[in-house]
Amino acid sequence: MSYASLMVHLDLDYRNDARLKIAAELAERFKARVIGVAAQAEVTPIYYADGYSSAFIAERDLADIKQRMQQAEERFRTALAGRVADIEWRTAIERPGPFIAEQSRAADLIIVGKTASDEALDLNSQFDSSDLIGRAGRPLLFVPHEIDSLSAERVLIAWKDVSEARRAVFDSLPILQLAQQVIVAAIDEDADSLAANRSVEDVASWLSHHGVKAVSRVEPLHGRPAEQLDALAAKEGADLLVAGAYGHSKLREWILGGVTQDLLKQTSRCHLLSH
Repeated sequence: MSYASLMVHLDLDYRNDARLKIAAELAERFKARVIGVAAQAEVTPIYYADGYSSAFIAERDLADIKQRMQQAEERFRTALAGRVADIEWRTAIERPGPFIAEQSRAADLIIVGKTASDEALDLNSQFDSSDLIGRAGRPLLFVPHEIDSLSAERVLIAWKDVSEARRAVFDSLPILQLAQQVIVAAIDEDADSLAANRSVEDVASWLSHHGVKAVSRVEPLHGRPAEQLDALAAKEGADLLVAGAYGHSKLREWILGGVTQDLLKQTSRCHLLSH
């Protein structure tokens, strides 16, 4: 199993250096093609403007969007030049969330950025991470702006015995097979329970049969699970955390007691999330 096609989203309003660098690195590792995507919807003209003014504002805003898309394409092609043989660029004048979800059919892994900001989203230019996870049907690699690279030599799997976590482990298998060490960790109120320990041991064993060097661990729950996972990843020197995300709706989060939103806000390392 490998990643034959990667997709990277370029944000027209934020830095894209980190995700472009990691997209190039992963493409080199897997000899994969890379599809760059960017989208932004037109802003509705100010309601009190007269017809001429409204048309002028709309035309000006559309021209600005197209210019920034062209600049994003130039950055995309420059970042991958000489490193990736097969690249493609796709854009649309529409909201980025639905566009990325639609285009995800062409890729094995979607690479997007993330910040710790709690500001309200402008869905004309930004996507709702939780909505995209549920709609893409592909694993998403969230890359903080501050990350310089992704070695993935040591990877932490946040395990809970639910279908979303199983999907995340399977979706991340190409990366896990390149890692020097993978830690399958469960956070459980009863860390000594037979069921919890057998669960992580089964996952580690399954991974070993796929050529992954994996160990299992059950940690007692104390405090917020997402913070505990982040601390464990830091202790183990893991720069990638793999986790399942959400259940049957966005209102029912299943990962380790409902910490998906907390993981999305963390910017200390990359996260690979699957639904």
